[in-house]
Amino acid sequence: MKIISYNVNGIRAAINKGFMDWLKSANPDVVCLQEIKAMESQLDLDLFTEAGYTHNYWFSAQKKGYSGVAILSKIEPDHVEYGTGIESMDFEGRNLRADFNGVSVMSMYLPSGTNDDRLAHKFEYMNMIHEYLDNLRETHPNLIVCGDYNICHEEIDIHNPKMKGVSGFLPEEREWLGQFIESGFIDAFRHLHPKKQEYTWWSYRANSRANNKGWRLDYSMVTEPLQEKIKRSVILSEAVHSDHCPILLEIEA
Repeated sequence: MKIISYNVNGIRAAINKGFMDWLKSANPDVVCLQEIKAMESQLDLDLFTEAGYTHNYWFSAQKKGYSGVAILSKIEPDHVEYGTGIESMDFEGRNLRADFNGVSVMSMYLPSGTNDDRLAHKFEYMNMIHEYLDNLRETHPNLIVCGDYNICHEEIDIHNPKMKGVSGFLPEEREWLGQFIESGFIDAFRHLHPKKQEYTWWSYRANSRANNKGWRLDYSMVTEPLQEKIKRSVILSEAVHSDHCPILLEIEA
């Protein structure tokens, strides 16, 4: 199974920048999208079905033009779960899960901490999603949680490790992500590439992408029962439809 996760920073804007042609060329089985910034009714779904993604699922935020996640698939899932059932998480459209023959794939968009109120919401979400996923693993042990975690885990994951006072690299955020991994998840990219320094997000300011001053905010987290099935995990930095780039995970189905 070939899975791509991509924070597109607006699916309609990404389509205008050539996203569909890129998707056909990349040809994953399953695509997890974050920050779609659109309602399903605002999209031409024929674009996705014509590209082979006849099964596409959209979980938008209640606020128009904000947040939202999606899963596109060539494979029909056995079940699709919209949200978590926790209102404070679901009204912003941040979690969508599809189950495929014993393997569950979640598209997750963890909040950013752009100000004090949002940072408090981010920490609340982090605590709740960890508990939710711990419970989910009891019934769905083969779980892949792809998406934008809005956290750099280690110093190797950020171009300037001195930025310890900025949300996304706060000690408390990094500690939470470390505990999340220790609870039974594997960072697939770091598992295969322990010393590789690559990023998945660049600010639009100060020519950051051209100078590769980035952050690794996007992860494919895989539960331990799937560890031996991880075949490939790479960052597709050549894709330029967003301020993020996609990440690819291949597992033995």
